[in-house]
Amino acid sequence: MTPAIGERPSFNIPGPRPLPLLGSTFNSLRFARDSIGYSRQLFRDYGTLVALSRNGGTRIYSPRTHCPGTVFAYGPDLVRQVATQHDVYYKYPLTGPLYRFRNTSERTKPLQHFLAGLFGVNEDHHLQQRKLMMPAFHRQRLETYASDMITITENELNRMQPGQVHEIADWMRQLTLRIATKSLFGEDIGTDRGAGQIIYDALHLQGSLLPQLFPLDVPGSPWWQYLNRVAQYEAKMGALIKAKQQRGGDEPDVLSMLIQVRDEESGSRLSEAELLGHVGVIFVAGHETSANALTWTLFLLSQHPQILGDLVDELDSVLHGSAPSLEQLQQLPLLERVIKESMRILPPVPWNGRVTAKPTELGGYALPEGTEVLVSIYQTHQMPDLYPDPASFNPDRWTTITPTAYEYNPFSAGPRICIGAGFAMMEIKIILAMLLQRYRLQFVPRRSIERSGVIVMAPKYGLPMIVQAQDRQFYQGVGGVRGDIREMVNLP
Repeated sequence: MTPAIGERPSFNIPGPRPLPLLGSTFNSLRFARDSIGYSRQLFRDYGTLVALSRNGGTRIYSPRTHCPGTVFAYGPDLVRQVATQHDVYYKYPLTGPLYRFRNTSERTKPLQHFLAGLFGVNEDHHLQQRKLMMPAFHRQRLETYASDMITITENELNRMQPGQVHEIADWMRQLTLRIATKSLFGEDIGTDRGAGQIIYDALHLQGSLLPQLFPLDVPGSPWWQYLNRVAQYEAKMGALIKAKQQRGGDEPDVLSMLIQVRDEESGSRLSEAELLGHVGVIFVAGHETSANALTWTLFLLSQHPQILGDLVDELDSVLHGSAPSLEQLQQLPLLERVIKESMRILPPVPWNGRVTAKPTELGGYALPEGTEVLVSIYQTHQMPDLYPDPASFNPDRWTTITPTAYEYNPFSAGPRICIGAGFAMMEIKIILAMLLQRYRLQFVPRRSIERSGVIVMAPKYGLPMIVQAQDRQFYQGVGGVRGDIREMVNLP
């Protein structure tokens, strides 16, 4: 039952007390500034379930009118509870608290579907929408997408200049942007970085909390900038949808399939608003997260020359310099282990957010309706009981462990496990296999490597690396790493 206006539900989860005068706002700002570091401190001080503020009153993710407070959790038992109780823990659009402003003006109307998709529906509606989308990610479809991935990756590799410093984080965003737009939407619209840059800027503004704290639509304000990005993105994606509808939508890409799909019972098609919502979420899942996974993997390999050497040996022995087929991807076990270990130690999506749809219990504490629960994928992946010496990058650990989906969940778990997980893993494998056979990327200790972001985790100042022809000089560029990345990974 939703509390009456003015009534505050009981919120008794352990956590830090709010500061005098500043209240819980300071806690929220600390989390926004460094969600990994601050939550790790809270978990150490208070246990596997902790409130952002002991008295509640915080809001990071929830768009609901009433939000009693924010709770962080980690560990397989708590992950299982949150991931499997579909009727208790609701998902909301990636816009988070900004979603509640969707009906306040003409300018905010695009928030009704921006970054919504499967994240904006729950229970039976979610299952129905997910069922409609599943055929677009079947294995036979992945074979079609693989061809596009190889063509675009080859094109981007040809544009790299050996001997020069490249910004790898930006390069990976560009590459995965082109793959996402071609494979998922049928058009290689990524070369101008337009739609990808727009959504990246929007996510960056969301992560700062400023639009949430000061939703003032005046020129130059963060909220004004954010709404501009959302409008630009909707215009680009809306035009793409209309063009496909006019052509009949009979094309081999995800969007075309979604335009044509019908519900078996009602016979209805997805509305334009639903299509826009799915497009945005698929775009993020198929672009930004994969780019960060690739960036972090290349960084880790640059600092672990023995592992990199063994991986290049494996690639050469199976592929002989060529791009991989889907069958050959199954013959690269070390590549699989490297990617798994990278996403364990530096998960590109470190948090999984939910909001309680009814009063419930978690970890021995009562959670009022409307409590937002952020499950820490990162902290779960750091549990020494599950992963001995968790801060060490050790792909060989995967030869002896088979964690459950609640112990290792870079793609979430339960009914909401990422629908595009197979697509993402195939994309990451193809890019790494083609890149590492051709080039050696040498780390340049030019900037601190600092983690950044809440929805996704990326290197704050980028990742500069020298692109060399694959000369197998793997020990060059090892060491000299500065920044808080050293708190997360054991490095030379």
